[in-house]
Amino acid sequence: MNRFALTIFLTSLWAVALTGCDGNLTDRDGNTYKTVKIGSQTWMAENLKVRTEGSWCYKDMESNCQKYGRLYSWDAAKVACPAGWHLPGKGEFEALFFAVGGEDVAGKKLKSTSGWDEYEGKSGNGDDAFGFSALPAGYGFHDGLYVSEGHYAFFWSSSESNSSYAYYMNLYYDGGKAYLSYDNNYYGYSVRCVKD
Repeated sequence: MNRFALTIFLTSLWAVALTGCDGNLTDRDGNTYKTVKIGSQTWMAENLKVRTEGSWCYKDMESNCQKYGRLYSWDAAKVACPAGWHLPGKGEFEALFFAVGGEDVAGKKLKSTSGWDEYEGKSGNGDDAFGFSALPAGYGFHDGLYVSEGHYAFFWSSSESNSSYAYYMNLYYDGGKAYLSYDNNYYGYSVRCVKD
């Protein structure tokens, strides 16, 4: 086997080792989700849809909950994951970035292959290389304002910055990076649960 063929073969084995369909998950409302193993973690491959106090559909439309999942305040997000799963901490998002090649490429690798708006004539879609399938659900405010559908995806973490702020992962339509930031914990962001 020549060096090029060996490199392709080993790269394929590495990708198979890092990624695999882990099965399905059902929440307390009966919603079923695909799951995916990335590195050593098993993640939901869809946004959480379970109804809780402090959660909303984008623009208060049920069709958006079916498409994007619900948007949750941080307090709601902390208790929304099904038994055996939990809201990921900041470190678990950092491990996810590492498993897909680092934060500089994680956005491209985690974003879905459709649904993201163009930016300056270039597609905002990702290549969904690991089956995470992040959609640009935008976010909501506690007063009923919704913004950024098609542009951004925000996912709460369980890690607090201070009493009013919590960390979240964000993906943008205008680039291939993934970011960890913190913001007011009353915003409505998406939730992806990770297996205990």
